Amino acid sequence: MKKLIVSCFVIGIACNINAQSYWKKNAGKSAKVIFTHSETNEKMVDKGMVKFEKMPQPKETDACIFVDPDFRYQKLIGIGGAITDASAETLYKLPKNKQKEILEAYYGKNGLGYTVVRTNMNSCDFSSDSYTYVQDNDNTLKTFTVAHDEKYKIPMIKEAQKMIGKDFTFYFSPWSPPAWMKSNKSMLKGGRLENAFYQSWADYYIKFIKEYEKRGINVWGLTVQNEPMATQTWESCIYTAEEEGEFLKNNLGPTLWKNGYKDKKVMIWDHNRDLIYQRATTTLSDPETSKYASGIGYHWYETWNNKTQLFDNLSETHKAFPDKFLAFTEGCKEQFDLSKIDDVKLGELYGRNMLNDFNKGTALWTDWNVLLDETGGPNHVGNFCFAPIIADTKTGEVHYTYEYYYIGHVSKFIKPNAQRIGTSSNRAALTSTTFMNENGQLVTVIMNDSDTDIDTNLWIEGMAAKLSAPAHSIQTVIL
Repeated sequence: MKKLIVSCFVIGIACNINAQSYWKKNAGKSAKVIFTHSETNEKMVDKGMVKFEKMPQPKETDACIFVDPDFRYQKLIGIGGAITDASAETLYKLPKNKQKEILEAYYGKNGLGYTVVRTNMNSCDFSSDSYTYVQDNDNTLKTFTVAHDEKYKIPMIKEAQKMIGKDFTFYFSPWSPPAWMKSNKSMLKGGRLENAFYQSWADYYIKFIKEYEKRGINVWGLTVQNEPMATQTWESCIYTAEEEGEFLKNNLGPTLWKNGYKDKKVMIWDHNRDLIYQRATTTLSDPETSKYASGIGYHWYETWNNKTQLFDNLSETHKAFPDKFLAFTEGCKEQFDLSKIDDVKLGELYGRNMLNDFNKGTALWTDWNVLLDETGGPNHVGNFCFAPIIADTKTGEVHYTYEYYYIGHVSKFIKPNAQRIGTSSNRAALTSTTFMNENGQLVTVIMNDSDTDIDTNLWIEGMAAKLSAPAHSIQTVIL
């Protein structure tokens, strides 16, 4: 029995829990294995049970995934994806039975268990055109209306909300203020929010929240700005760390609180891992700014073709701000190519990022578009991308990529409020994470994205189950 080291739990800091040995409560247990393997075309197949046997001190030659249920870290807020204009428009171009199939595939009882929905406030690249919710130069926002969203986006979000139920977690992000509020007088190609419109823009968020909540869509949170350091060919707006902090401290934060929205979770940054530490330490250095921020959002686009992405930046940021949750708010594979929608590398991109992100302290994980059409759009600037589900709006055919299945190995089995458990591997090719669900279920996800088959052991406090981890496979072990 391990000694009690800490008597309380602090988010992001390991605690050694004073509890009976896991195996005293679970002696003789077997675990279920769910398996995906590209070479055999098995996708989330139930492979039956594996039994745990005694295994004393492993040798260095024994490939192992080590799990210690006494060491517990952050709790999961949820996993999901973005319902953009493009996703919703694609959905409602399909036959009714296909619409139902896709909604069930994500949010239904037998789906991926998605509980998180992100959407765009004003247009983004994954919109069919540029739009805002007000008429030009209306700085009082009297003309504000979300009628544009009622055609596609709001109906799809409400369908997702109905299926998810109590765990529904909805947040939004702006890509750009209206053109007339900006220095370059365009929603596209960067530019900055003019100082004169800081308060009008803060009021804009309030209007959006009120209009969506009038329609029964409860807003959990928001990000200050999508990708605030990217001058894109599509909707974008630049903020330095100091500018984002000033806007949050002087305008957005006080305006949210004054309107009764102190409970809304505000996330700063919402861009790549490369600058996350600098942004957080700069923006949150002022306590008056920090009090309005609940989390730090990030994307994955900083090192596209590099397997050793900047995951350590997450752990450094989390250690610096243990009271702020880390949120992966967007990621996708760009440069859509219809001939590659069956490539397992799409899934491995997701597996590698998800497992490492969680191991570095991430509490919320959001994919980008949940659905795109046969072109990887619609996208009004030609930035076509992959999504877990691709639907042909001409034929009605629905295609599930390996992205869908690799995400599902995590999202389907690890539930909101699950707590991450201490996990490590002694083989570089094996990436893994473990969570304990509120019902006591222990869930370990193991991915092998190498070209070599590996036999390994899932080792927990002197007991181990023998597992096969073939090349280019992923499996979820549920104890």
